[in-house]
Amino acid sequence: MTKVTVWNENRHEKKNPVVSEIYPKGIHGAIAEFLEQDNLEVRTATLDEPEHGLSEDVLNNTDVLVWWGHIAHEEVSDEVVERVRQRVLDGMGLVVLHSGHFSKIFKKLMGTSCDLKWREADEKERIWVVNPAHPIVDGVGEFFELEKEEMYGEHFDIPAPDELVLVSWFEGGEVFRSGCTYIRGNGKVFYFRPGHETYPTYYNDNVQRIITNAVNWAKPIDRARPVYGNAKPLEEIGN
Repeated sequence: MTKVTVWNENRHEKKNPVVSEIYPKGIHGAIAEFLEQDNLEVRTATLDEPEHGLSEDVLNNTDVLVWWGHIAHEEVSDEVVERVRQRVLDGMGLVVLHSGHFSKIFKKLMGTSCDLKWREADEKERIWVVNPAHPIVDGVGEFFELEKEEMYGEHFDIPAPDELVLVSWFEGGEVFRSGCTYIRGNGKVFYFRPGHETYPTYYNDNVQRIITNAVNWAKPIDRARPVYGNAKPLEEIGN
């Protein structure tokens, strides 16, 4: 059974009654709840736990890490970020949600600023499937709409995705690369845009399906990391 850890800084839920009303069990709790329905073994972790809930033991027993952060990126320990990075390189999957684009771990894996345009104006978001054969969008139609969301707009300062799966259009006219995959070392990374904390986005059936599919796509394959450095020849080298 695939082991999933859902990480959330869990700060908006404590500070904003609107968020706590929408997500009474926290954003991490809402995500864990629908993932558990897909025969996945799910645990949660939050920022204020010791080691942010991401000890070596937890990460070594995590196949896929789901990450939600927003207002406390800088509070995440560099030591824990490096621990997560090494696990991704070793093969652990990483699914980064919404404002996690600005998390230390995503920026470290991308090597760019990961900056973008944004606006909170209760806009409709239309999310288009641009890679219909990709397993992350299995069961999702040509497009779906979220009645209200925060706008993210291009330019999104990320490396060109290995695969572009989803593109968003917003009522104000902007577009955004909202579903992007990457390979880092042996690990698979998926960035998925929707999920502003004051909207019930994580109760949307299509959003739940995409995150569930992404977890199943990102789970590790049974393969050791390549061996690097000085290598002996496989064949005898003639003079």
